[in-house]
Amino acid sequence: MKKILKVVMVFVLAFFARAVLRRYTPRIVMVSGSVGKTSTKDAVAEALSTKFYVRKSEKSFNSEFGVPFTILGVGNPWDDPFEWFAVLKSAIGLLILPNHYPAMLVLEVGADRPGDLARILRFATPDAVVITRLPEIPVHVEAYASPEQVREEEFSPAYSLNPDAPLIIPSDDSWVVGAARRIPARILTYGIAAPSTAHIREIGFHTTEGVVDGMQARINIDGEQEMCIVKGSVGVTQLLPVAAALATASAFNIPMADACAALENYEAPAGRGRLLVGKNGSVIIDDSYNASPAAVEEALTTLKSFSHAKRRIAVLGDMLELGRFSVTEHERISVLVGESADVIVTVGIRARAFAAAPKRTEVLQFDNSRAAATALADFVREGDVVLVKGSQSIRTERIVEALLANSADVYKLVRQEKKWREKA
Repeated sequence: MKKILKVVMVFVLAFFARAVLRRYTPRIVMVSGSVGKTSTKDAVAEALSTKFYVRKSEKSFNSEFGVPFTILGVGNPWDDPFEWFAVLKSAIGLLILPNHYPAMLVLEVGADRPGDLARILRFATPDAVVITRLPEIPVHVEAYASPEQVREEEFSPAYSLNPDAPLIIPSDDSWVVGAARRIPARILTYGIAAPSTAHIREIGFHTTEGVVDGMQARINIDGEQEMCIVKGSVGVTQLLPVAAALATASAFNIPMADACAALENYEAPAGRGRLLVGKNGSVIIDDSYNASPAAVEEALTTLKSFSHAKRRIAVLGDMLELGRFSVTEHERISVLVGESADVIVTVGIRARAFAAAPKRTEVLQFDNSRAAATALADFVREGDVVLVKGSQSIRTERIVEALLANSADVYKLVRQEKKWREKA
């Protein structure tokens, strides 16, 4: 019965979303990929807001439910029937009453299973597409026949573009660059590799009074250069959304200086490399939103760069939804864990493989995040830099919460809605 109800609601939401798009005809920028979609979506929306009335996907609303919620301008009703009634009422209101509807929608789209993006593309056609990184072993691969099939689906919005419509892609991803050559879109690139439309150079930490508080880099577009700063989060990957946003802005003829000024308001979403003040004088790198092999590698590289830390502590949960690649990917990353951390803390059965790193490193192992949170609260000390990362279901944000110097900072964490906190 529940499955039937879901199918019905997906159909109804798609129907209303399609009808609303036909009535108001907003331009649609779709953001797809396996790594960094939400950060990129937020940055793109900031840059485009200098010229357009923009609405973006809230949080990570990127599914066949989440995308219609954004189009209709409503929140997630969860399991509340009264809230679902309010959603339908809002949808009908959009169709029969005059509304000041956004001129531009920035929609994050994602796929958990084959066909997810095809269903979204039936009611929403992009006018521009931004692709983020599509690594060799992407997230959700266990639901697909092969990693190639995942990459093809995540790239598929690009095939819906009209000729000469903007396709913004990462220049550092050879698979995406190769796939883009197959379509007649207007290709713009962003990344560290040269040449790029938005070329990132001179990358480094941003500091205030000697304390790391973000990232900075010089970005070049058509001979123009701007020093861009992303405060509150760390890692080279924090600069990619900004570069993608600047490339997208240039596609819509927004001056680089205006886009950069708008991006001063951008900050990485919760749980994506966010810097937080930890207990006992420690520093937390909160990367607790989710974990895939590529994202864990990037996070560990960031942790390694904190060479001034007294102890670099990697708190790593299971990487889920990897299917037959699970064992080999956990074992492969264990080498990087050993090179990046002085203390390894594993959370979950699969994550125990991280402790096999070929280096003398202190190791703590826990079955779940609640146990780890209890033990680590008194373990961290002044000068420690603590990376916390794990797949969504491992709920490593509970560990971050336990490590916060100020409990009032809990609002900065991912999954703090009442429905999430009530889950086991």
